[in-house]
Amino acid sequence: MPAIETICTITAKGQTTVPKSIRQALGVGAGGRIAFRVEDGVVSVRAAERDEPDQALGPFLALLEADMIRRPAQILPLDEAMLTRLNKALDGVTVDPDDPIEGDVSL
Repeated sequence: MPAIETICTITAKGQTTVPKSIRQALGVGAGGRIAFRVEDGVVSVRAAERDEPDQALGPFLALLEADMIRRPAQILPLDEAMLTRLNKALDGVTVDPDDPIEGDVSL
């Protein structure tokens, strides 16, 4: 594969958008994960393996679980009005998570 170089801008929050050409070269789409490596002042990016654990997911799920155990009365079903609004907002919307992403995406 030929070398691909694209220049990106980093926001004040330290964020950037992975350019479409890079996402395509890595075979990474929405929800995909990438790994950064810094070695001898050079940064490399690769597609992360799917079985690599998400470092934030476990602690977040543990927090949710503890909160649900501590305050079960706060777990409420959606009321009819909210359900109606959601259904109206999603009417005619179809989503295929396997569809390619067009344009730049900020992850």
